[in-house]
Parts: sequence; C-alpha cells; structure tokens
Amino acid sequence: MNRNAPIGIFDSGMGGLSVWRELRAQLPHESVVYLADGKNCPYGDRSPEEIAALTREAVEVLLAHGAKLIIVACNTATAMAIDFLREHYDIPFVGMEPAVKPAALATKSGTIGILATRAALAGGLFKATSHKYASVARILSAVGEGFVEAVEEGREGEPATVELVRAALEPMLREGADQIVLGCTHYPFLEAPLREVIGEREVTLVNPAPAVARRAKWLLEEADMLAEEGHKAECRFLTFADEDYRHRVEQKALEIAPKLEDKID
Repeated sequence: MNRNAPIGIFDSGMGGLSVWRELRAQLPHESVVYLADGKNCPYGDRSPEEIAALTREAVEVLLAHGAKLIIVACNTATAMAIDFLREHYDIPFVGMEPAVKPAALATKSGTIGILATRAALAGGLFKATSHKYASVARILSAVGEGFVEAVEEGREGEPATVELVRAALEPMLREGADQIVLGCTHYPFLEAPLREVIGEREVTLVNPAPAVARRAKWLLEEADMLAEEGHKAECRFLTFADEDYRHRVEQKALEIAPKLEDKID
C-alpha cells in the first residue's frame, strides 16, 4: 500500500473531529479523509444492528478513498462493530477505548465518573473494562442526554446546554468523582459547560483522543507506513448528509485547527 495514502476517520457526526485534531497535531504530514455520517446521527439510541451496518458502510467508503488505517472515532460504533471490522477487513483499525484505566489509576478520591451514550455504556468493552478496575475505584456512569445534539447544532455555549451538562454531571460530582471520563468524541467540545458545572472543584476531564492518535501513530510506525518525508498532507471531508452539513464539518475543523496550512478539499 502507498505510504502516502490517507488515514480514514469515521464518526456519527462532528464529534470525531476531537480525534482529528489530535491526529493532526501528532501526525501533521499525514493525509486524512474524515467521514461524518451526519444523516443518521446520533447513534447512541440506535440498535446494535443499525450501528454495525452504518459503520460497515462508512468503512467501505473510506477504503474506496484508499485509507491505509481507519480510526473508528465513535465510542458507540466501536462498542458495537470494532470486533467485526478487525475480523473482516485486512487493514488496521483503531477504536475508542473507554478511558477507565487512566481515570481509575489517577483518582485521589477513589471515585470516577463516566459520561457516555446509552449504547456505549451497554457495550461489552465498557462493561469488561469497568469490571477490571472496579476494585481500584468506584465507577459511576451517566448518559449525556442531548450532548451530541448540542454539539451537532452548535449550541455548546447556550444556557440550556449547561443545564443538560449539569443534570448528568452534578450527581457524580456530589458523590466525589474527581476524574470524569468523556466517553463520546462529541463531549470534548462541551469542555466549557463542563468546566462551568465543575466550578472550583479539583476534577480532571479525561479525553481519550490523544491516546487514540498515539495508537494510530504507533501502528503506522510498526508497519513502516508513515507518510514519506516531505509529503504534502491533504484533508478531505465526506458525509452521508448533504453538502451544507459537509461544509459545517469542514468549518468546524478549521475553527479547532486555525493554524492548519494544509490543503482542505
């Protein structure tokens, strides 16, 4: 495979841009094709069968664009489909791991909180990881009701969004959680309302995106598939929705990476 082939990233919508941002920071010379479903977002309340089918469709599109490695930048899709993808496609996949381990090892209060979608919390990966570290820390969880929609609709800064965040987060804070795992790639874009609810309390927000980017880098290094020195990186944005949505995804990417000088198609 061509070393300069792009890395593929897939998410239900714009949330995976939190992973895209970290990937661009760590591997600025790699081309990237980002596919935001948009049409079927959010995934959190969909059936496992629906999520698996949508994920396979996205993978086929990214492979058609020559992806050499694919990041499933959606916790829900990872939970429901990553095993199938690794079994049926001859290409490396990086999924979103529940960041329970680093939170459990870092807590000082002995209590951690997990914010995620309903489907991700019901997934076997989260259950297995939580069981493994249950003896290390007390693990609380909550569904981020309305979180994905707030990010997709650009309502991160509205008072109503702060109240959505408060409803999910405050009970865990009252129980003493000092590590809050962001178990959906949309949630890092709600850092401002999360911080507003946390206030002066000493609480760490755990974002798995940097670790996912590091994993992708390691896999490419191991396979000797990093882009050639001097390669001019390109970023392309695709969607299952309409052109207006694709444009909004592209604009959000530019907003979170304002110094990006590479070409965006």
